[in-house]
Amino acid sequence: MAHPPTNTALTRETLVDAVERNLRQEILAGTYTSGQYLPPTRELAERYEVTRTTLKHALMRLSQAGLVETKHGVGTRVRDYERQGGLELLPMLVAENAPGWVRSVFEVRTEIGATIAVRAARDASEYHKQRLGTLARQLREAPDADAAQITECEWHRELAAATGNRVYPLLINLVLDTYLRQRHAVRGAFDEPAAAADRLDPLSEAVCSGADAETVRSRATDYLERTGQLMIESMLARGGDE
Repeated sequence: MAHPPTNTALTRETLVDAVERNLRQEILAGTYTSGQYLPPTRELAERYEVTRTTLKHALMRLSQAGLVETKHGVGTRVRDYERQGGLELLPMLVAENAPGWVRSVFEVRTEIGATIAVRAARDASEYHKQRLGTLARQLREAPDADAAQITECEWHRELAAATGNRVYPLLINLVLDTYLRQRHAVRGAFDEPAAAADRLDPLSEAVCSGADAETVRSRATDYLERTGQLMIESMLARGGDE
């Protein structure tokens, strides 16, 4: 008689997830600081009540994420991820509410977004202008906060594409994807789609009309700062930590 498949692999995956998450939170919270070695493998395995194999898989993930480095016969040391890490760490830092990172992401969003808006106002094709106008109207007509939030993100992706520079869309994707992982927490900024559209319209109009750089930058900065602050307030209201 054939035996049913075991769930050993699933159990191991769940344990690896849990150990990785706990160690990641401790590292990002500063429990283990840059250059510090984690406790010995045996001690960590006993603490989390897992096998060394499970712990090894969790440490491998942290290593791939750029948070630690393991040297055979020496141990696992926390990397200086702020100096050595890449942009791929941003979603993780925001997801874990690492101190100060949320506000920093929104500051960069404002600075990059304003530069992109100026470039788009100068170089946008008629096609991109029409798309930006259409998305702005869709934002106003969005049926709920979720739809409004996604539409606003699409507007920014279209704005980046309108610059004609292929690097800007990648930068915007990174910024958007970073906070979209916490989209439920920042959704409050889009609870009233019409109000969100009222905030965006001056910027959208300036870009689509090809306004001068000073006007576009001013409107972009105002829009992004106001919306970013609303997102942060929404996150804090839901128990997040800036």
